[in-house]
Amino acid sequence: MTAIPLQSRRKFLKDLGYISVGFTLLGSCSGVEDPIMADRVDYDGKLPGSIGRAKTVNAWLEILEDGSIRVLSGKVELGQGIRIAIQQVAAEELDMDLEKVQVHLAETGVTPNEGYTGASASIQNSAMSVRYAAATARQELLGLASKKLNTPISDLLLFNGIVKSKLGNKSLTFAEILEGEQIDREVNIPVPIKNKTEHRYVGKAIPRTDIGEMVRGQAGYIQNLRFPGMVHARVLRPPGHDSKLLTLDETGLRTEVTGLIKTVVKGSFVGVITDREHQAIKAEQYLKNHSVWTTSAPFPQIENLFTHIKEIANDPETVRNEGNVEAAFKGVETIKARYTKPYIKHASLGPACGLAMFDGEVLHIWSHSQGIYPMREALAKMLSMETDKIHITAVPGAGCFGHSTADDAAADAALLALEYPNTHVRVQWSRHDEHLWDPYGPAMITELEASLDENNRINSWKAEVWTDSHSTRPNKDAGTVLAARYLENPFTMKSRGYLGGGHRNADPFYSIPNMTVNAHYYDGPFRTSSLRSLGSFTNIFAVESFMDSLAEKAGQDPLEFRLKHLEDERAIAVIQKVKELTASQNLADNQGIGYAFMRYKNTDAYIAVAAKVAVDKNNGKIGLIKMWAAVDVGEVINMDGITNQIEGGLIQAASWTLKEQVTFNTKEITSTDYLKYPILRFSEIPEVEVAIINRPIEDAKGVGEVPMPPTPAAIANAIYKASRKRVYNLPITPEKILNA
Repeated sequence: MTAIPLQSRRKFLKDLGYISVGFTLLGSCSGVEDPIMADRVDYDGKLPGSIGRAKTVNAWLEILEDGSIRVLSGKVELGQGIRIAIQQVAAEELDMDLEKVQVHLAETGVTPNEGYTGASASIQNSAMSVRYAAATARQELLGLASKKLNTPISDLLLFNGIVKSKLGNKSLTFAEILEGEQIDREVNIPVPIKNKTEHRYVGKAIPRTDIGEMVRGQAGYIQNLRFPGMVHARVLRPPGHDSKLLTLDETGLRTEVTGLIKTVVKGSFVGVITDREHQAIKAEQYLKNHSVWTTSAPFPQIENLFTHIKEIANDPETVRNEGNVEAAFKGVETIKARYTKPYIKHASLGPACGLAMFDGEVLHIWSHSQGIYPMREALAKMLSMETDKIHITAVPGAGCFGHSTADDAAADAALLALEYPNTHVRVQWSRHDEHLWDPYGPAMITELEASLDENNRINSWKAEVWTDSHSTRPNKDAGTVLAARYLENPFTMKSRGYLGGGHRNADPFYSIPNMTVNAHYYDGPFRTSSLRSLGSFTNIFAVESFMDSLAEKAGQDPLEFRLKHLEDERAIAVIQKVKELTASQNLADNQGIGYAFMRYKNTDAYIAVAAKVAVDKNNGKIGLIKMWAAVDVGEVINMDGITNQIEGGLIQAASWTLKEQVTFNTKEITSTDYLKYPILRFSEIPEVEVAIINRPIEDAKGVGEVPMPPTPAAIANAIYKASRKRVYNLPITPEKILNA
């Protein structure tokens, strides 16, 4: 990968070779030779939140001298394909060929501050902001051209960087219209956007060209980023999360390790800088063997984890209460069940990496963080620097899935670069450190209780959720980055982060007259943060497993039971679609098909998932044969991108369901690599089929987290159908099936 130097923003970006790291362009697929004046309709709805932080057109796009467009987005490419989606909406509104639209992602001081890339919100925030900015730009360009050409707007055509008179030969390029300026007009409603029936790109399955690069091993990840004269560094991690350095003996380090440049010790933060990476690894190991640390507090015994969680949890907080559950429970039989999920990891294929260079004035950082602007706030606090003296460029990493160790690697590199200025310092984490220091997805308990009325409909529902924080992402609190906790004057986290994600989707989308959800928050033994879909993964596993149990109690078909509790036509449609997809399946005696439904956050995308499994009743071995998903995200921007995300999400969620669990004893975490933390192998991946219901008149929603929550319930329900064994505790293993 070639590194691109920072350039200042100008009225025109004359150096057209300036593109973001990892940037690719699609060839034109319009098939259109003549300008088209598509119908426009006024959008007068609510503008995205991102527009509120960057209100002018030039915050979102720039016109280059050759008439092409440079789109600016504060979101990060995490594998979800946001770049191509943004390219599509911009090209659509400005009637450009795709190859004439560049997309520059997440760079401080260049792109808008859009916070974090997560929560399946990039489409509705960033892509829609670009849509309305591009539509506003089109309006402005036509207005300016009308004056210059002395021609009414109704007699003008705008296409591919040119505005032309319908009746004559008069035309102007975008550059000629703007005369070196950019469009600083504010984006306000109503915004005239292209009629969706006229779309050339949006809603189509336009493939990402970077997929081929990934398959061929040519993709440009941060782990591959190199600079001339770059040096390498490693950080010595403490033996425990709250261990402090007592002594460090560097006496023989230079004799033992060639290429040693510098050892940096700041309290309990210990880093080593060398000429080559293998030298840094060797130096880190030497220091590990020649250091003494305090002993950390012991962990609970793994077999007592969930008992421990209940013991340390706060008093419950009621987060939803409708009707009167306790009154509805009186005098009737209730059904109860408890479901658990262990700590699980992001387990990215590429361990974290960060690069930094301090030029004496500005600290430049390259990171695969989910949020470069919030991370900059944390680093500025940690380093006592002004935020405008820290410049961060987002570079894709080999895996993400939430708040991983990317920010921590960047913080490591920043600290070390300040100690060795005017040189690029690269910090590469090891697999061992990645698995130990990753902010895990929290262990959770979800307990459910419900009753049925005389018509076998759910009359009352109670959920009790035990959860740790689901987001401790970097922000103005320096304690959110790992290195800051080990400095001479250490920073500690001022708050427990975002707790609300823990009870997400614990309140079912079904029509239930009496419902209570109580959240029990705990501060557990391990570092935790956001992992793809947050608490919804556990809660929908519980809710949709419980729905099958309630359907069985009512003597009804599981899908029909769900449909009887739904009024939303879009929810009904995805269930009916997945039923249709699986209708022709033949089942052997040891096979079963299970189903699960969810509307993510009860406000976003709809999904129904089915899983077909075979269970060996002698040894409990599970064979995941096929998975189906029917999805409704509203307006589809890129059909191919949505399909990719659903397919990948189903497979990753299946791995969480059947394989993944952080293991530990009272002294240490023991799942330190993929042998001790197994994930789904290629030979175990099921066939996957996805159906997408496109609703162009509905708001577009993101999909990255959507396939995760229903998957464990669909698999658990299928296992029950195949074996009559109900497993309540993830992961679902052969041993648990045999003991169920």
